[in-house]
Amino acid sequence: MTSLNPKTQLVVLISDVGTGTNLQAMIDGINVGKINGEICAVVSDTTLALGLERAKKNNLKIEICQTKEELLPLLQKLSLNYICLAGWKQIILPEVIENFPNKILNLHPGLIPDKMDGTVKNPDNTSALWNKGMLATKAIQKFLDKKSTFAGSSIHFLTSEFDFGPVLGRTFEKVEDHDNVESLYSRLKKKENKLYLEVLRKLNP
Repeated sequence: MTSLNPKTQLVVLISDVGTGTNLQAMIDGINVGKINGEICAVVSDTTLALGLERAKKNNLKIEICQTKEELLPLLQKLSLNYICLAGWKQIILPEVIENFPNKILNLHPGLIPDKMDGTVKNPDNTSALWNKGMLATKAIQKFLDKKSTFAGSSIHFLTSEFDFGPVLGRTFEKVEDHDNVESLYSRLKKKENKLYLEVLRKLNP
């Protein structure tokens, strides 16, 4: 059944820290009708981002934003509903967050609580790790170092509070005895890709 809602206009921000799998998941989700939307632009801070090849293959508009100060005026000229951070490594300046409240989606490699003093429970009812302030590799290593029973990620709206904001979805992956950073993150990454689709689908069914 075709949705009666207008298509959600997405801007996806990528850097050279990943391979563009979240971008590809969005492209595929749109193509098969899992997301009622379209990507109106892919923004990167470098021409070396691997995700740009995925954008080119799908004839998506590409914008290069080399400095964090250039981001706000670039975004303001685009007709968008949501901004999806998908491996973006630049700092998002406060004025960008202020101009796009509840519009910037961030994927965080940890389980963000709903309250600053709260915690998230893993599927086995143990306490989950927030991993506040950590990037992917260090966050995955912490799951292993702390002998957490589950790793996980959250998608939230970006706010002025670092690595905290309204949570739109979470995903969990059981930690196995034989896991290292690469093996654990490879499984979690697949769930992150699916999570992004689920969240975008909820925002515009």
